[in-house]
Parts: sequence; C-alpha cells; structure tokens
Amino acid sequence: MSNSADSPPTGSSPARGRFRPVRVLTAAVFALAGLIFFTSFNTAKGTNIRTDASLLKLSDLIHERSRENGELNDANASLRDDVEALAERDDGSTEAEDAKLTALEHGAGTQKLTGEAISVTLNDAPPDATAKLPGYPEPQPDYLVIHQQDLQAVVNALWQSGAKGIKVMDQRLISTSAVRCVGNTLILQGRVYSPPYKITAVGDPEKMQQALAASKAIQNYMVYVNVYGLGWKVTEDGTVTLPGYSGTVDLQYAKPVE
Repeated sequence: MSNSADSPPTGSSPARGRFRPVRVLTAAVFALAGLIFFTSFNTAKGTNIRTDASLLKLSDLIHERSRENGELNDANASLRDDVEALAERDDGSTEAEDAKLTALEHGAGTQKLTGEAISVTLNDAPPDATAKLPGYPEPQPDYLVIHQQDLQAVVNALWQSGAKGIKVMDQRLISTSAVRCVGNTLILQGRVYSPPYKITAVGDPEKMQQALAASKAIQNYMVYVNVYGLGWKVTEDGTVTLPGYSGTVDLQYAKPVE
C-alpha cells in the first residue's frame, strides 16, 4: 500500500494536530452559512421573507397616518377659526393694523383666496402603453408614471406666472411646502395621494397658461404625453376659492447633537 499525501512515512509516528488549511476553510464556510440561515430565520420570525406582507403593512400604516393627519389638520383649522373669531372681538388694534395683519395672512396663504383659476391634471399612462410615434423605444416602467419633477415643474411655472395661490389636490401650498413623491404616490404635508394629481392656481389664466407652455421641463414632459400617453389636462375653472393652509406654520430644522 503506497503512502498518500496525508499518511505519515513508514516508520514514523503519526503527526498530531497537523494544520490542514482546506479543512479549516471548509469548516469556516459551513459555520458562516449556518450563521446566515439563523439570522434570516430570526429576522423573518418563521415567515416567508420573500413575500410582500411587510410592505403591505407599511403601506397600510402610511395611509392610516395620512388619514389621521388629515383629521388633525381639519381640527386645527376649526380651532384656528375659533381663535381668530375670539381675537376679533376686541383685540385693541387699529384698523390700519388689522389691514396689515390681513395682508400678511393672505400673503402667507393661511386665509381663503378667491379669484380666476386654472387647473392642471397629471396622470400615469396605461400600464400596457406602447410607443405611439416612430423612432421612440418601447417604454420602461419608469416612463409611464408621474415623477416628482413633473409636479414641481407645474408648480414652479405657475408661481413664475404670478399666481396668487396654489392648491395641490385638497391642500393649499405655502412657502415651506414640499412636493415629494415616493414611488407612484405623492406625499404632501404629511398626507399621501395617488394619481391623478390635480393642481389648481388662482391668478391670470392667460399668463399661467403661457408660463406652462414656456417651461422647458413641461415641454419634456409633453414628449412622454404624446409618445407614451401620460395624462395632461389644463382647464379654465372660472372663479374658484382656494382653502387657507390649515397645518402648522412652525419651521422644522435640524439641531446639532450636544
């Protein structure tokens, strides 16, 4: 019987504790695999981690918080009306001071605003949309949904046209409002919305429509409207009353850790 690479030479004593790198590496791999399996099981708590159940729970939580925020905003608006009514009884201010305060409130967007208005509605394209014009590629999923920059482009164009007030969906915008999208949903001032998205602005209808047409970002969006069927609709609404902003006006900012 010939000696193998692992057998000791004839006449010599077997080596004890010989270091064998291959066996050590194999053991380490199995140990790491066991740790990964244990961690996955512990994280999933015995559930199938490939399902979307956790994502559905998160979505439900977001919509529930959105509903609660809407109710709180409505309650806050009602209380603000009560406070203002009590303050107007006898606040000791002059007519000039009252006029100045009213002008500031209108400028801040906390009071209702009535005037000539237009509305812009944006919507996702059909999920089975194809390129309608020659020379364009078939759409990626990203091409068929409204993005944050699309909404921002409309809002910015309307402000640039001299709009006196803007409402997105059912909420009035103020100077600190941020239009943000997560996936295919809009998050505005703590509330969540799904398309179609409607933006209403009070101002000079002709100037507002001219500003929309002149916007480079909207011109780019219109390519996707014409090629892939994204939704775009502009209407003149006549006289409209926008609601006053009813949320908190306190500024939120980061603070250094002490």
